[in-house]
Amino acid sequence: MRFGKTIMAAALAAMAGSAVAQLLPPVGGAIGQATQGLGRLGETVGDRLSDTVDRTGDLVDRLARQRIMRLDALVRQHPEALDIDARGDPAVKGELILIDATAEALRAATAAGFTLAGQDTIDGLGIRTARLRTPDGMSLARAERRLRQLVPGAEVQSNPIYQPSGGAPVRTGGASPASPSGPSAPIGLIDGGVAAHPALPAGIVQRGFAAGAPAPGDHATAIASILVGRGAVRGVSPQSRLLVADIFGRDPKGGSALAIARALGWFATSDVAVVNISLAGPDNPLLARAIAAADRRGMLIVAAVGNDGAAAPPAYPASYPQVIAVTGVDARGRPLIEAGKARHLDFAAPGAGLRAAKAAGGTGMVRGTSYAAPFVVGRIARLAAAERPARARAIAALAAEARGKGRLTGRGIVCGDCATR
Repeated sequence: MRFGKTIMAAALAAMAGSAVAQLLPPVGGAIGQATQGLGRLGETVGDRLSDTVDRTGDLVDRLARQRIMRLDALVRQHPEALDIDARGDPAVKGELILIDATAEALRAATAAGFTLAGQDTIDGLGIRTARLRTPDGMSLARAERRLRQLVPGAEVQSNPIYQPSGGAPVRTGGASPASPSGPSAPIGLIDGGVAAHPALPAGIVQRGFAAGAPAPGDHATAIASILVGRGAVRGVSPQSRLLVADIFGRDPKGGSALAIARALGWFATSDVAVVNISLAGPDNPLLARAIAAADRRGMLIVAAVGNDGAAAPPAYPASYPQVIAVTGVDARGRPLIEAGKARHLDFAAPGAGLRAAKAAGGTGMVRGTSYAAPFVVGRIARLAAAERPARARAIAALAAEARGKGRLTGRGIVCGDCATR
């Protein structure tokens, strides 16, 4: 009991005081760095943190409170770019989106002081969007409520921000994914940019969906190495062609729902078989439509459940029914205490004590559900090498090889022996 209390105290100390500052990106930097401090939770208390799952209700509550503090601080740091929408989530300031807007809806909006900033059809998905600038001096939340009154029945939404579901590499050491041989299907990664690294193949294709993108970052580079690494980090599917959509760049408005939708559209036109989204955020009509459209085109989408703890709201896109939701476990198969939740849970995979590539070179240890998702993606890519399976068939195939089915691990742990220890 005394050992559990010591671990608990260490975890709480790691999250108090300067925790918010650790979680924030530098001014002008990518919002994708905002969760770095949360990833350091594993560095402070080690994998032994999972030993105290039943004795750390306060820690779970603290994770949920820290999430609220982090999001609030994120908006306060970038007041020129971000605002709080009607649901209380960080979103692009002064911008609302109408999906498949009619001419009558646009006329009503512009007559009331909204300005049409642009109209677009997302390639590959067939979704029409109209971006509206809100009236000067009106908060985003108030403008959203006002626009809903003006165009009842129209699909009105903010453009919320999504954040990575894991921290950056924190120290040397850790295990490396085991590298199987053989062909694999193309993989898409929606995240930040991926750095050139000796452990990564030279043929990675990157495209930017935010200002300053692609901009290499630790989070995306680490995930890329778990997916397709060769050498110091041995990826789960090293023969896969990797396409990277950088939705963060160096833009404080990076990570938006619209950017994710556009990235999915790019993948839909690029023969991508399976997509890794190690990001978490709120439910959103545009994102839901984009996920559903990609699913109808046969694309398999895997998302992490986030690292805000079990008391946090369900994470999206992991909670959408078309998405394969993944949580993380430690080396002994125990669920990570910081793991978030989704409205359904499909699988668990290794998420602690893993070696991954760092953007500046070398490797570091990573922890979080972000790094569990690519194990599932890599396995699907290998399954899809010869024939693209439907989502139900892919899930059934993974379930057949998974071990440790349970409430906190879904259909079981995938690739539990893929990480050499």
